[in-house]
Amino acid sequence: MHMLSVIVGGIVLLGIFLLFGHLWGDGPASLSTAAKLFIPVWLAVSVTNLWIGVSKAGYTVAEETPILLVVFGVPVALAALAVWIFARS
Repeated sequence: MHMLSVIVGGIVLLGIFLLFGHLWGDGPASLSTAAKLFIPVWLAVSVTNLWIGVSKAGYTVAEETPILLVVFGVPVALAALAVWIFARS
């Protein structure tokens, strides 16, 4: 359940980045840039989630790494799709 919550949080954060890209930008290029900026921010959040799982919840790095890949990968795949779509516009 926690993993799903974090993934949904990442998708919501991507939506916020795209919203600000739309509000502060001039068109599709700004949306593409916003999606690109989301990726390193989401990496930092995902690694922080891994660190909390290892240090506070008692999991090993080996147990948390596949979770990191999914938690990071799903929102980043959507961000990459957004970059691709808006870069073509």
